[in-house]
Formats: sequence, structure tokens, C-alpha cells
Amino acid sequence: MALTRGELGRKLVHIGVGAFALLLRYLTWPEAAGLAAAAFFFNWQVLPRLGGRTLWREAEHGAGYALGILLYPLSVFVLVIAMREDRWMAAAVWGLMAVGDGMASIVGQAVGGPRLPWNERKGWAGLAAFTLAGGLAAALLSVWTLEMPLRAVASPWILTVIVPLALICALVESLPTTLDDNLTVPLVGGIAVALLARADLTILFGDPGLPRRFAIGVAVNAVIAALAWFARSIDLAGAVSAIVIGTLITTGLGLAGLSVMVAFFVVGTAVTKVGYRVKAQRGIAQEKGGARGWRNAWANGGIPAALALLAGLAAPDDRALLAVAYAAAVATAAADTASSEIGKAYGRRTFLITTLRPVAPGTEGAISLEGTLAGLAAAVVIAVVGVAAGLFGVGAAVLVAIAGLLGSLAESLLGTVAEKRGWLDNDLLNAVNTAIGAALVVVMRRVTA
Repeated sequence: MALTRGELGRKLVHIGVGAFALLLRYLTWPEAAGLAAAAFFFNWQVLPRLGGRTLWREAEHGAGYALGILLYPLSVFVLVIAMREDRWMAAAVWGLMAVGDGMASIVGQAVGGPRLPWNERKGWAGLAAFTLAGGLAAALLSVWTLEMPLRAVASPWILTVIVPLALICALVESLPTTLDDNLTVPLVGGIAVALLARADLTILFGDPGLPRRFAIGVAVNAVIAALAWFARSIDLAGAVSAIVIGTLITTGLGLAGLSVMVAFFVVGTAVTKVGYRVKAQRGIAQEKGGARGWRNAWANGGIPAALALLAGLAAPDDRALLAVAYAAAVATAAADTASSEIGKAYGRRTFLITTLRPVAPGTEGAISLEGTLAGLAAAVVIAVVGVAAGLFGVGAAVLVAIAGLLGSLAESLLGTVAEKRGWLDNDLLNAVNTAIGAALVVVMRRVTA
């Protein structure tokens, strides 16, 4: 899509408003939150009467409001309140939302070029622009808000926090979703910066066992991926992705962490093959004869890999919590896969989770007793493997299994509306539900501590 004059103007305003993040250095959090609330009211009631409708897109004129222009100050409001003790985090995410998102649209539409394999509507040029411009803005705003000298932009701390944060937010902005970037980028960015800020590169790179874990990770995961490829459980792109994901997990949590992911792969492959002929006859079987591709690998393994690597960068207490969160994310993926595959083949009575209305097997958001029990069993398997590998104790394993089942049920709830409205496709839905499982176990762990 070519860059229009109207879109250019809209994005320049979007970027320019990010300059207000400079005020976070001087304002208290109630003052900053108050200004964000005032900005929302201004954008809602005043701006349209002052010619602001010229910034609206065509669809927004039909709706009678510009959602993105309203979500922008609301997101800032939430960031300021959530990060009131660390306003530099709010400033960093604001910079990514303003400058990163704005430059991604301008450069992406002006330059064009090769498309992203996961989203044909966006290109590599826009992704690079978001990462570079947004990352620089986030770094500058962070050191400014912290009242640090500007040379701190080149410090190792930036490498640890801002660079991966910029890449994460750039990937979020590039995803194929109808959700507004002024919602998705600050939401994911806020969670990511809070996690990354607790990371310490010296812990991982100061570990003498790192080279060995990395080498073992590459070798072991290459063998596993090759066997899976020969068994036609995964295609070539999926095999390469599995090597990368497995190596990241092994680097962060060692073979104990990898064993949990291997258990998921075994469970997932088994339940996919079970009753495959029945599922194929119904037209609801996994495509390619059940072979998983790179999208499926990253959908189920991306969040766990990130949590495992963060565990390797964390202090002992955080490491233990992140290891449990990692296992819960994997347990959620296992429970979701098992409940879906077994429910499709053997579910006698299938209901829509939101209304309990009977629906056909394979319907998005459908659950069955057989599928739910299979999901629980899969989550328990993951939890037991985690205990056997020494990743955590029995008490944590119970929470992992519960979080895995609840996370898979959350996926069914979201699925009834998310795919229909274009918010999330099936792969994104799987990634989100692994994150939900991880979040649930962290909450349960803190409540029961």
C-alpha cells in the first residue's frame, strides 16, 4: 500500500506526540496520569471539533470515531500507573509506540519491498524501521527520564533491555491482527520491559557452563529435529525452528528444561496421530498428515523459549519462578493440543464453552469431556517430567498442571470471538494461551507462597 498524504500526516502527529514523554522526567506519576487522561478527553471531545477529523482514516469516518487516537492516551495512562515506580519503563514503551510504530508505517509504505512471511501486508523495511527508530527513541527516553548522561545509550544495559524490547515490539506490530497497534504494542511492551529489566547478562555469560549448554543444545535438538522430520512429524521449516527454540531453552534451563519441551512434542505428536483417520474424514485433521510447520513451532514454543532464556539471565529467586512459568506455558500448549486432538476424534458431546450450546467437533471454542480430560492428562505429564528432571518440586508441579488446564480453557474462551473478529489467528491464539498459562502459575505461586 502506497503512503498517502493523509497517512503521512497522521503518522507524523503520532510520532510528534511522543515528545511529551520527555515530561516524565519532571512529573510525578499522578501528574503524568492526569495529563494522559486529559489528552484522552481532548482527543475524544475537542480534537474532532478543531479539524482533527482530517487525521481519521476512511473507515473511522463511518464509525464516527478514531479508535487509535483514543487508545494512544489510554495506553499511556495505563503505562504511567502500572510503572509509577519506574517511569523510565513507561517512557521506553511510549517511545516504541510513538516513534517505532510511526516510522514502521512511513518507511514500510514508502519503500515497500519484500513482504514478511507471516504477514503479507507488511514488509521487512517497516520491521527494520520500527526496531531501529523505535529502539533509539526508547533508549534516549529511558536515559533522559533516569537523568543519566546521554552516553549511557551505548551502555550494556541498553543491550540487555532496550534492544530485545524494540525487537519484541516490532514483531508485535508486524503480526496479522485487526487489533490496534496502540493497544498491542504497549501491552506486550509493558510486560516485556518489566521482565527484561530484571535480566542480567553477566549471569548468563559469566556462567562457565554456557558454551557447553549451547553446544549440547544445538547437537541434541538437531538430532531430535532430524528424527521428527524423518518421521514426518514436522516439516523442514518446522525442524529448523525446533532447533532454534530447543537450543534457546537448553541454553537457559539446560537439559532439564529441554526435557519438558520434548515431552510436549511427544505428547503433541501422539495425540495428533491418534484417531487421525476419523479426523481426516470429518475434515478437521491437522494438515500435511499431522506434520507441524514453523508457525506451529513458534506459536507453541516462542513464549516458553523466551521464558527459559530469561530464566538463564535471572537471579536465583527469579530463575525458579521463571522456570515454573516456562513449564506452565508448555503445559498449556500440551493441554490445548491434547484436548483439541482427542476431542475432535473421540468427543461424544461437544459444547461451545461460552454458551454450552452443542456444536460439531472442531468448532473454534468447542470443548468436550473427553478432550478436557485429555488436556488435564497432558498437563500432568508435563508437570511430572518437570519434577523428574529436577526443574521444580511437587508443589509447583500441581500448580503447573492446573495452570496448563486453565490456560487451554482460556484459549477456548478467546477462540470463540478472536478468530471471528480477526483479532488473532490460530497460531497467535496458541501463543497467547501459553502466555496466559505462564501468567496464571505466577499468580498462583505468589498467592500460595
